[in-house]
Amino acid sequence: MSGSFALAVYILVAMGVAGAVHVLWLNWARSDLLLAPVDFGARFRGRRVFGDNKRLRGFIALPLAAACAFAVIAEYRHFFPAPLANGLWPLSTLQYAGIGFAAGFAFVLAELPNSFLKRQLGVAPGKVPEQGWQRVLCLLLDRVDSTLGVLIVLSLLAPVPAMTWLWVMLIGPGMHAFFSAMLHRIGVKERSL
Repeated sequence: MSGSFALAVYILVAMGVAGAVHVLWLNWARSDLLLAPVDFGARFRGRRVFGDNKRLRGFIALPLAAACAFAVIAEYRHFFPAPLANGLWPLSTLQYAGIGFAAGFAFVLAELPNSFLKRQLGVAPGKVPEQGWQRVLCLLLDRVDSTLGVLIVLSLLAPVPAMTWLWVMLIGPGMHAFFSAMLHRIGVKERSL
């Protein structure tokens, strides 16, 4: 197993664990205490900036869960097979926690430009344009925006080889689609994809 693939597996597993915690958090009744939208109702050109589906509660669990997942996996990496363990960064557990927090925050933050674009196109929160290039663009952005945000932030904080980017971009959007389907199933999202 190459170091690039091992690092991709690490990133995907850690973010997958964080995504599972995020789904549980959003399904927990107490998360409703943070239902305020992140744009607080602000408008740009007469339209909401992000809409009602981007709420403060979405920014709580994922960064914290990613910090924990990155740190726990790094702490126990000596139990991994050598090819997998050797692909990880030579950082302390605390540094992994910091990188994980940044990656989790980047994940949710990277979804905002697409929400902004859809609001400016007149698309209701939780929906996509009905047809044409706008539909294709918004659906594509829905799948890759968060993965791209994570990779950009990770690359600013630690070396991320090009092949790791490729592996994460190939697998990550599918994982994102899976978690979107889970959020739809528990009633947090209106559409599954």
